Amino acid sequence: MHISAKDLAALIPAGFTLGVATAAFQIEGALDEDGRGPAGWDVFAAKPGAIVEDHSPKVACDHYHRMPQDVALMKQLGVDSYRFSFAWPRIQPTGRGPANKAGLAFYDRLLDELLANGISPMATIYHWDTPLALDEDGGWMNRDTAYRLGEYAGILAEAFGDRVARWVTINEPATVSTNGYTLGLHSPGKELLLGAFPTVHHQLLGHGLAVQALRAAKVPGEIGMTNVYSPMVPNSINPLDYVSAGLMDLAQNRLYADPVLTGKYPDLIRAAKFFSSFEHPEEDMELISQPLDFYGLNYYMPTKVAVGPGGGAVPASMAEAMGSDLSATGSGGTPFHVETWPEADITSYGWPVKPEYMRVALKEMADRYPNLPPVILTEGGASFEDIIVRDKSTNTRFIPDERRLKYLSDHLEAALRATAPGGEAESIDLRGYYVWSLLDNFEWSAGYNQPFGLLHVDYETLERTPKASYFWYQELIEERDVAAAADMAIAAAAAPEGLEAEVLDAESPDDGVTPLGASA
Repeated sequence: MHISAKDLAALIPAGFTLGVATAAFQIEGALDEDGRGPAGWDVFAAKPGAIVEDHSPKVACDHYHRMPQDVALMKQLGVDSYRFSFAWPRIQPTGRGPANKAGLAFYDRLLDELLANGISPMATIYHWDTPLALDEDGGWMNRDTAYRLGEYAGILAEAFGDRVARWVTINEPATVSTNGYTLGLHSPGKELLLGAFPTVHHQLLGHGLAVQALRAAKVPGEIGMTNVYSPMVPNSINPLDYVSAGLMDLAQNRLYADPVLTGKYPDLIRAAKFFSSFEHPEEDMELISQPLDFYGLNYYMPTKVAVGPGGGAVPASMAEAMGSDLSATGSGGTPFHVETWPEADITSYGWPVKPEYMRVALKEMADRYPNLPPVILTEGGASFEDIIVRDKSTNTRFIPDERRLKYLSDHLEAALRATAPGGEAESIDLRGYYVWSLLDNFEWSAGYNQPFGLLHVDYETLERTPKASYFWYQELIEERDVAAAADMAIAAAAAPEGLEAEVLDAESPDDGVTPLGASA
């Protein structure tokens, strides 16, 4: 069982954003249309065996052609905000030079459609689709890619700065470095192990240069970045398991958050041989640690860590879901490995379902970073196999995804309780939660076998079908709105005459950006 939508809505503070999230490469398709250049992911996905069952992203969800329909479904859902990403090769086909007008035009239409339907845009500048030309020049191993990202951010700021309420500079640099350059599971498919460290610094530098470009353009929207966060849990009381969990925490979490939030890499990382051999100008850290309006966390699961190489880099169930044989990586190549959670329910991806660790993640962030800016949970969700139930009498379909619904409810409840007064992370100003994902989509190396969506996508007809989780989220938003309207009515009745109008005027600056949840 899980908390009712009405009771969960009562926990939601005023101004808290309820949204949905996607990424361009995973949903748009149309890879060869309207001047879009190739991405490194285009080439990687075409390699035999790189993607489960050799699934292709060429069509994906066909969002490029069905965008108005998808926005209408968001409007029906009632979300405050939509987090999407700009496709870098659609706007800058080679990652350099002037913008592709047709690419800009698509996102012009998307932003206008969102605002016309009262949905506030949260835009991600970089969500992994590096233009192929930059990948061929070294990708994130090449410092120049960071400057190209900064240039690209300037193009986006000029074109869309008046309509984007929140900007995410870069999504999950940890996943790009680990899966793309350390283990070779994602584009560009490099297996550099510790040699991949420059990709960490260059992505963070790219983040800093993107922030600089947005601020130089004086965009009115809030600016932040997003990384995935996973609490690291020792597998046993063995002291070496504790050490291993601490090392993985450094490599997965603090290696990315510390530079952004404190202006320096963790002491142990800076002392390590592989770090000290890579030099960078000191002013890089000033760019990387510029103050942010929010910090984004993508939270899905905790990670159990044990000493030794184990039987594989990740548990077998996860390796199978990703479509990769990770045994070679885990046999002698790493000093520690990821273990299973035998007592936990697992998703189709092999991820443990442990919502209580959402509270741990937030507490760890609160304890480590006293000056943490407001936090937004920019992704959260789960892949489960969906069963389609057809009503023959009405020829309608229903998808009872109770496990996904419970996952979302339990994790959002955990986050809200942790950050409420008296909660273990009460110092965190939690501003929102974005469900991953609006649509079932191309899930990177796992292809189309890992559905995360509130909307089912039939990949033959491209028909969208709302799942039970969609209707639950719709109910949650409605209950939140009813409670908020009642509170406003009570407050208005109790306020002295004339005060309400003055307060509204004071809280409604004409900054050119549509407020969250408001109509354009």
